[in-house]
Formats: sequence, structure tokens, C-alpha cells
Amino acid sequence: MSGGLRVRQPSGGARSGDGVVMKGSRDGGDMEKEQEREALQAWKERVGQELDRVVAFWVEHSHDQEHGGFFTCLGRDGQVYDDLKYVWLQGRQVWMYCRLYRKLERFRSPELLDAAKAGGEFLLRYARVAPPGKKCAFVLTRDGRPVKVQRTIFSECFYTMAMNELWRVTGEARYQSEAVEMMEQIVYWVREDPSGLGRPRLPGAPASESVAVPMMLLNLVDQLGEADEELAGNYAELGDWCAQRILQHVQRDGQAVLENVSEDGEELSGCLGRHQNPGHALEAGWFLLRHAIRKGDPELRAHVIDKFLLLPFRSGWDADHGGLFYFQDADGLCPTQLEWAMKLWWPHSEAMIAFLMGYSDSGDPALLHLFCRVADYTFRQFRDPEYGEWFGYLNREGKVALTIKGGPFKGCFHVPRCLAMCEEMLDALLSRLALAQSPGTQCTPAAPSPEGAK
Repeated sequence: MSGGLRVRQPSGGARSGDGVVMKGSRDGGDMEKEQEREALQAWKERVGQELDRVVAFWVEHSHDQEHGGFFTCLGRDGQVYDDLKYVWLQGRQVWMYCRLYRKLERFRSPELLDAAKAGGEFLLRYARVAPPGKKCAFVLTRDGRPVKVQRTIFSECFYTMAMNELWRVTGEARYQSEAVEMMEQIVYWVREDPSGLGRPRLPGAPASESVAVPMMLLNLVDQLGEADEELAGNYAELGDWCAQRILQHVQRDGQAVLENVSEDGEELSGCLGRHQNPGHALEAGWFLLRHAIRKGDPELRAHVIDKFLLLPFRSGWDADHGGLFYFQDADGLCPTQLEWAMKLWWPHSEAMIAFLMGYSDSGDPALLHLFCRVADYTFRQFRDPEYGEWFGYLNREGKVALTIKGGPFKGCFHVPRCLAMCEEMLDALLSRLALAQSPGTQCTPAAPSPEGAK
């Protein structure tokens, strides 16, 4: 799965470092369109090569042939430095392998599918801490004994995604049954009774909602409803509810996206209320954009691009050193998190998806400019040309702070998901441009599919 193509830099447009930076103007006619096409082609080749290298890293180093599942605590060269298994990351890697197998023909290999099935069976046997209860562990030993439980829904969410994708590639109904049953449990915890999560309501704790909860549920609505009219119909109201809950995080007369708000959609006091996470806002943005595209709602699409793509970028981009801040304070005060100024792999992955999807939907070259700007920084700073995969944790200046390639939170997910989605979108955009430029053809570029591209 190693890439063998050489990337051709486009002849037009300004360059920054290794990458391609587009002009943001709406004017320019044929020359600007050609520059856009060349930028898209260059990034398609580069992204595809990088996806091959990233997947090869995980295939070579992460498979546990003895117990099933995956090692995710990997050093720079892939050496396993801890054999604990994090359920979030087990589910994510099963999902990622299945998605690659299903969507991109060059990944349709028995090795990838067998590893995904072994990971899925590991989850079925060990993820739930007290079967038949649905609560999943956060951490397991290598052989599947529970170590720690989080009082959140996220282990269960990634379990659901894994099972649904396994069903899609194997056709085995038991996987889909697991996915739908777990989805019902998650919705019950979120909308009716959270007591099963084991999180007591303490008298001094504010009744707050993180944007992570409705955005993750919205992602599950999209996942389970794909090409399934019955389930899509069943979850339609839930999807609208999730979207509205996410939208209420736009506060301060539309000038800030806050990570936490009250259950009534009001700003909270103190550090909790002022907390901003640009990466989460951008990720929520492309989840919302897919939702708006599915609904055929151009007003919502424009609102999402303005508030969840452009606004977080303007506030979150480090003008001095480049890259997105991890955390911010809406009043410009110093955040209390020690890592607030670090540059992490996943916000930049989400930004690449968000801006390319926004460009695919709107045709606004300013969004392509932002995609190129973020992708240029990301490839230059995070990519490891020697051993493959990406570093996850940089300091503010963009220097590598941790040399690990995987850990308790970084696994085979954000980087390959970003690269795979961007490759599909870039391919679709180039196909649309070729069709539009064909002699005798009149073509209005269509909005992308809810998954970003076909």
C-alpha cells in the first residue's frame, strides 16, 4: 500500500513551503479556474500517496495477531510501548478499515478485512463491562479485561460505528443488530436518562452541554442512515434535534462558537463558559454541512460555512506561527489548560475536511484557499517522512513535542479519515470540472453527496 506517484506542483498560484496556496479572489476567469484545477490535481496526488503510507504504518505495526484488536500505543517507528487497548480507538480502527475497504478499491484486501473482523470480534467479546448491559469500557488489557470506564457516551458511539461498518462490508446481520441496539441505548442516555452512565448530578455542577455530544450523535445519524431509507427516516427527527443543539453553541451575537453552553442554550459563567475548541467547531461544521446538504437547505449551508468554518478559523489560527490553537478563551484571557497553545493533529485533519467540503458545496475559491493553507501547514509540520504516519503533538512553534504516533487518544482514525475523504472529494471535484469544460457540455456543479464525494 505504499504510494509510488510523484507529486507535480502546479505551474500557477503562489506556493508556501511544499504545498499549494490558492488566491482567495472570486475574480480571475479562465486563468483562476485553471489554477484551481491544478491545485486540486496536485493535492489529489499528494493526499492519495499519503493515505497509502499512513495505512501501511498501521497494517505493519498495530495488529494483535494473538488476541485480536489493535495496538495503538506506538512509538515513532511503530514500536509498541504499551499494550493497553482503548475502546474508542479499537472501534475507530475497525470503522476505518471497513470504510477504506468499502470505498476505495485499492484497499479491498483480505488482510484489511480480516483485521477489521478480528477487531470487531474483540469488541463484541470484551467491550461491554457487564453484559448484557450496554456500558462499554474505556480501557481494556491486551486480552480484554476492563481497566477503566468513562462516564460518557463515546466508547459506545465508536462501538456503534464499528458494528455498522462491519455489517456493510460483511453482510452479517448480527453486527447491524449490535449497532442499532447500542444506538437506542445512547439516545436514551442523552435524551431521557443519563443515570446509566454513572455520572451523579452534584449540587454545584452547572447543567451544561458540550458540543461533542450532539455532534457525535449527528455523526451516528449519518452513519446508520447511509443508503438505508428506513433508518434514515427513523432518525430524521433526531438529526434535526442534534443540529439545533449544535447551532445553539453559536453565541455572542454570532461572533463565537463556545464549547459548552447551558442546557437552555445560554452562555455559562467562568472558564467553562468562555472555553473554545476550534477543532471541535470545525468538525461540527462539516457534520452540520452534510446534514444541511441532505436536507437541501441552502440557508443552513451558508450559515454553517460562516459560523462553523470561517469563524473558528479566524479566531483559532495562530497568526505568529501558523496552525490552529488547541483551546482558546472567548475573552482573550489565558486558558487554564496547559496544552492550550499546542498544535494537535486532529483539529488540522478536521479543518482540511471542512474547508474542502465547504468549497465542494459552495464553489467559493476562498474556501479552497483555506484548505490549501491548512493542508500545507499540516503536511509540512505533522507528517513524518522517515517512518510514516503523523506526529500528533506539536508545540506552539510547530516543533514536535511528542514523537509517538499513537496513544490513548491518537489511533488509526483522524488522519486516514481526513485523507480518504479529501481524496474522494478532490476526485469528485476534478470530475465535475472536466465535465463542465467538455465541449458542448453545460454543467452546473452539483452539491457533493452527504459523505463528501463518491
